Amino acid sequence: MAALTADRKTTYRQGLEIEYKVAAGAKIHAGSIVCLNTSGFAVPGADTANLKFVGIAGEQADNSAGANGDITVRVRRKGVFRLAASGLAITDIGTVVNVSDDQTVAKTTSNSVACGTIAEFISVTEVGVDIDMR
Repeated sequence: MAALTADRKTTYRQGLEIEYKVAAGAKIHAGSIVCLNTSGFAVPGADTANLKFVGIAGEQADNSAGANGDITVRVRRKGVFRLAASGLAITDIGTVVNVSDDQTVAKTTSNSVACGTIAEFISVTEVGVDIDMR
């Protein structure tokens, strides 16, 4: 693309929620961690190499019987979300956490799929994770 030579109307939205196309065979539960696979399709969060965290599902999306992109899932990209935790303590506030599965975060995982920062310690099994997908 060449540089502009005239004004351009650029659409805008806040981007707090984005819809992503869901991978074939995937079922994403409302309130779960969502990642994109290497093909760019939404899948349930997991500690899997090359996944990219994108946010928290605002609704369920069941593409169990569908092909890639047959349906979409609305994902919340900003906020503090209460998630299950593994191996965390009150002293971990401010620490970056990784996806362990579609509802759990941990400081250390095999594939280090980062998903946010601990903003609130609720208990040894639950924390508030601040996500801000810029």
